[in-house]
This record gives sequence, structure tokens and C-alpha cells, in this order.
Amino acid sequence: MVRPCWRTFLEDDATEKADRLLWSKNLGSHVYGEFSMAVIQANSLIEDQSQLESGPLSSTNSGPQGTFVGVYDGHGGTEASKFINHNFFSNFKKIVSEQKDVSETAVRNAFASTEEGFLSLAKKQWLSKPHMASVGSCCLVGVICNGLLYIANAGDSRVVLGRAERGSREVTALQLSTEHNANIETVRNELRCLHPNDSQIVVLKHKVWRVKGIIQVSRSIGDPYLKTSEFNREPLQSKFQTARTFPQANPKSRARNTSAETPTRRSISHFCF
Repeated sequence: MVRPCWRTFLEDDATEKADRLLWSKNLGSHVYGEFSMAVIQANSLIEDQSQLESGPLSSTNSGPQGTFVGVYDGHGGTEASKFINHNFFSNFKKIVSEQKDVSETAVRNAFASTEEGFLSLAKKQWLSKPHMASVGSCCLVGVICNGLLYIANAGDSRVVLGRAERGSREVTALQLSTEHNANIETVRNELRCLHPNDSQIVVLKHKVWRVKGIIQVSRSIGDPYLKTSEFNREPLQSKFQTARTFPQANPKSRARNTSAETPTRRSISHFCF
């Protein structure tokens, strides 16, 4: 099982490099080839998590084999991205074991299970840690299994396929995921159609479009204060309390998932998450 994650210290590994703001790993092996990873610290507190798992994709070793990639871009704190990093893959393996196969439905249900788990945790810690209601994370995952690539995304992270062009050394970039960010006009139109009675569903603030004037992403795991009135009250900080709440993203029905047959090895160069 391969689990390269962020580490704040140097290891005695020639394939790894680190300084104060950058950690990287050159080439490692997974079921279908090689991978590399890099993390750049942009904030004083790293709110993002990532993982790569290669091997069994179910709870039993006799199940399907493949590679799982997860990128979790947190906001408002580290709790949501860490929760996803600790729970999404295990939820996915459990669902695959129950369904006996990797499928788009399994990926969707893993989103829903992880979302429900975080909302339940926020509810349990509401009085002692009310800030949990204002923490969320984008969630981008990819699964390669049996010649298929499954992509699922909630938020504004992105996965790009690099396709080698025949007869040349050029590589063409092909975006495989859909971004959910209020700065995209189609996303704003979608939100206005879903919430026709809320004139403040998207607000232009400091030249940036934001959902309720607070957050740019329109879909996420977490952010309970934007999904149910249960969390849109004291002791939550007043800056997060809105006049009206809405279902920002229900991964079970709203996370967009696409699947496509993996290109042949001759045409594919790489995937970039």
C-alpha cells in the first residue's frame, strides 16, 4: 500500500526533497505505473491533504485491485480535509466490498457517506467546537480499475489528462473534471435557478463572486452552516451566520462524477490532480 503524504521533515530517501515550504517525491510505483507528488505551503497553516493508495480497492484482498488518488483542498481550518483523508478511502473500500465491484455508484456513495460522517461529527462537537460548522473541503478523487478511470469532484480542484500526440513530442492537456466555483458564470446561473427567492445567493465582494458573500466554492464536503439551519446560529461566529441557509452540496445527488475508458498506454502521458 502506497501512502505518500505531507511530511514536515526530511527522510533518508533520495526520491524525496523538502525545504521550509515545499515537499516533493519524485517517482514511486503504483499498480498501473509510476507517480510523483508535491506539496507547496501557501498559508501559515496547511489546510490541504492528499493521498495515493495502490492495491486492494475493497476490504478483502480478493476484491478488485487498482489505484486511488484523493486531493482535499480544505478551507476554514484543517478538520474537514483531515477527516476526508482519514475516512473517504475506507468508506469507498467498504462500499466496493458490499457492491462486489468498483463503479460510479460506489464513488458517489463514498462521497455521501463521508459527508454524512463529517456532519455527524460537527453535530456531536457543536457546543465544544462550534467552528467545526464553518470548516469544509473540496474533494477530488480518481480511481483507476479494470481499464477505467473514474473521476469525482466537489469544489474547484481539477484533474487533467496529458495525451501524447502521435508523430510529435507534444502533449495535449484535456480537463476531465468540472469545477464548482461562483466565479464561473454557469455556476452562478445554476445557484440562482436553484434558489430563485434568495437575492444574496451569490454576491460580488472585493471583485470576487462568492456564495452568500462568504465562500467561492458552490459544492464541498463539510460547511454545515451553509447546509442546515441547525448550525446557522450561536455559538457560531456571527460572520458565518447568514439570513438564509441552503443545501450547498449534497454529494449523494450533486457531486458530479464522470467515467471514461482509460486510453492506451501509447497515447497517455500522465494524469495531473
